[in-house]
Amino acid sequence: MSEMNTKDFLIGSLIGGIVGASAALFLAPKSGKELRSDLSEQAQVAKEKTNQFTTTAYEKGNEWASYAKEKSNSIAKVVSDQSTQVVDKVKEATSNLKSEAEEAVAATEEIVGDLAGDVQNASEEVIESVKKEVDELEAKVQAGNNA
Repeated sequence: MSEMNTKDFLIGSLIGGIVGASAALFLAPKSGKELRSDLSEQAQVAKEKTNQFTTTAYEKGNEWASYAKEKSNSIAKVVSDQSTQVVDKVKEATSNLKSEAEEAVAATEEIVGDLAGDVQNASEEVIESVKKEVDELEAKVQAGNNA
């Protein structure tokens, strides 16, 4: 909004200056030849000022364009560097998770192996116990049949 007010003010000032200068020339008591000469001089001055403003605007535009290009390049580099760091961290975390998962699988297999051995030992003890009880019952049954 501030740019628009400044722009409008400058345009208004320029137009006001031109109208004022023209009015002063036309209302001044001069001959036609002098008036034409003054108008020609004023037109030449206005043309030179316009060329100066154009040149200045062009130079400033180029400066701002190069500044914007530099800033966008530096921002792009920073973003690229940071994204590379993030990718590296993700790869590292993935690698760590993979190794931890492999360790967990190995530990689980070891625990399962130990449990299988314990179950086998326990089942052998149960089988022995059951055989012993069956033998005792069989002996009682035969003793009862013999009596």
